[in-house]
Amino acid sequence: MAKEIPVYLFLGFLDSGKTKFIQETLEDERFDSGEKTLLLVLEEGETEYEPSRFRVKNFKIETLDKKDANVGRLSALASAYGAERVVVECNGMMTLNEFFDAMPEGWLIAQVMAFFDSATFLDYNRNIRQLTFDKLQYADLVVFNRFREDYSQEEFHKIVRGVSRRPDIVYEYVGGRAVYDEIQDPLPFDVNAETIEIEDRDYALFYRDLMENTETYNGKTVRFKGLVATDKKLKKGTIVVGRHIMTCCEADIAYSGIVIKHASPLPLKTRDWVTLTAKVSIEYDKIYDGVGPVLKASALEYAAPPEQELATFY
Repeated sequence: MAKEIPVYLFLGFLDSGKTKFIQETLEDERFDSGEKTLLLVLEEGETEYEPSRFRVKNFKIETLDKKDANVGRLSALASAYGAERVVVECNGMMTLNEFFDAMPEGWLIAQVMAFFDSATFLDYNRNIRQLTFDKLQYADLVVFNRFREDYSQEEFHKIVRGVSRRPDIVYEYVGGRAVYDEIQDPLPFDVNAETIEIEDRDYALFYRDLMENTETYNGKTVRFKGLVATDKKLKKGTIVVGRHIMTCCEADIAYSGIVIKHASPLPLKTRDWVTLTAKVSIEYDKIYDGVGPVLKASALEYAAPPEQELATFY
């Protein structure tokens, strides 16, 4: 078995504040546990590291062009230095999948932090949204640097939460004041209702919350509209109902469905729209290749397609 090495990823576009934060991290004595730390710099910005100020003493800095970041090169660097943990300043134009593909066996993601210059974030999100989305989707922490009093926290917050409900969000204002995001994100439906009614526009949020917080829905009844998918290989009385969801852009549109058990006599076929009322249970099903939400329908009927067939988080 390969030795397990924790990896700390710092994501962001050029001049987003990654170098400054890494510098401050390595100056923090709490981050010095004696482990040999390999700092991989995959993007050179205007700010340079000041190793003389590091409180972490056992370190090695390696600067690589992103095209040179591959399994063989990273394995050799880690082995040559005897690295026990890795800190990575990622290239802003590099996708996470590119880096994941380059990770040697045994490297495990410990934390993902994303940094953005608040002055350019909204433009980047409009013009190269796929790269912005890529930095947000796995983040544990999102930091908006150079935030100004006339900026709307809610506008930035909504973009992050449209991608993921997981990360903490910090607004670091011009002048150095850091403010944690405390904006509440109530779901647009009542999970404590006798029957949880899901409006057409809210399917994407419902699907994500159901998959991330399945236990919350266990034993509850839901009602929603969806698109049927079926196959001869499925057992009689089993279908999948869902919607096509666009998470980031047209390139990532995917059908996101839920296993449904039913006793309806309707001759259901793929691409039929239905409205169903069903009780949620948590069971093993081969469609999930594991345990997941299985909905047992008490009512199922044909329905007209929603006004907007494509579901989004906005």
